[in-house]
Order: sequence, then C-alpha cells, then structure tokens
Amino acid sequence: MNASDTLSVTHEDAQAIDDCWNRIGIHGDQSCPLLSEHIHCRNCAVYSAAATRLLDRYALSQGDRGQISTVAESEVKTRSLLMFRLGEEWLGLATRSLVEVAPLQAIHSLPHQRSRALLGVANVRGALVACLSLVELLGLDDTSGVAPGARVTPRMLIIAAHGGPVVVPVDEVDGIHAIDERILDAASQSGTQASAKYTRGVLPFKGRSLRWLDEEQLLSAVTRSLT
Repeated sequence: MNASDTLSVTHEDAQAIDDCWNRIGIHGDQSCPLLSEHIHCRNCAVYSAAATRLLDRYALSQGDRGQISTVAESEVKTRSLLMFRLGEEWLGLATRSLVEVAPLQAIHSLPHQRSRALLGVANVRGALVACLSLVELLGLDDTSGVAPGARVTPRMLIIAAHGGPVVVPVDEVDGIHAIDERILDAASQSGTQASAKYTRGVLPFKGRSLRWLDEEQLLSAVTRSLT
C-alpha cells in the first residue's frame, strides 16, 4: 500500500461503517432523530462504535501489511525531510512516511482510550482517522516553546502508518528540505541519538539542533498504540 492509497482505504471503511454523521447528523442535513438527545454526533453510541471499528481495523491489518514503496536510497544524493516543531524541539521525518500536511482539526476523544498516546479521532474529509500524540510517543515536554507574539500555525500531519493513515498534531511546520546524505550519515554515526526515542541522529538546522526521526521505529510505535 502506498501513501496515496491510505486515505482511499479510510474512505472505503467510512462507507462500510455507514457514516451517518455526514448524511443525517451534524455534518449532514441534521435530520437524525437522535440529535435532539445527543446534541452532537460525537456523543452518540453509533459514532463511538464507528471509531472503535476504525481502531480494530489497525489491529487486524497487521497480519497482512506491506512495505511502503520507496526509492532506493543508494540512487539519491539527498533525502527529503519534513521539518516540524513539537514544544521546544525541532524534528525531521522522511517525506516517504507523509501523506499530507493538513489544517488543525477538532479532535474527538473516545471512551475507554486504548493508550495514553491515543488522543481520539479526527474527521478528515468525512472519514474518521485516529489521532495520536507524538509528544507522548517521543516522551517530550508538553510545552509550546513559542516566544510571546510569534506567529505560528499549528498543523496536523497525516502519516502513512502500517494499518492506514493516522493524524498527529504539531505546533509548527517549517517545510520540506532536501538534506545531503553525507550530513545524515554523519548524524546517524555520531552516537548522539542513543538517549532519544525513535531517533536516527541529531543534525544542525537553522542554528538549532534537529532530531532526525527513525520512521520505521516511529511507525511501529504508532501501530502498537492503536492495537
């Protein structure tokens, strides 16, 4: 499964689940007779059951998951990394794991959360997508790290996890940068990543230190948080 297929899979699941919230619920014509009782679809047992089925899908898919297609690293001289900030820390993630950068969406919590990293679900173009906290997964301090008066726009990253796409909120996105492989090789061999979770190395970036994330380890952690 490649990155472009993951959102279509989610939409197929939404149709199989019967996304009534988009037809007769709060995002539809609001003709559902249960709305007067629940006020919002996220308070309805049908919505919660749909979210639970979404998370079950991640667990079931682990028995038949494929590798994300990539270009052979030996054929390129640079690697593309998405640079983003969580709290006071800047991080880089290989773009092959990224589906898209999206505006921040409302996150709806779920009863009986499966893990501390699972924040809930977000509605991505009508489909329910699991939302995770990278702050929790990476063991970071939950602080904004933004100077007063600074103009930043929080975003959501849609990541191609093994069982389907997941969304993670981030405090700021700098953009995609092509990094010389020699810099990345030096960073991975420096040994400075040993004390940081899911990290391949630390490299200089615009006068700061940036953690280069190990996408395979991170995606495996994402999967464990959903199953």
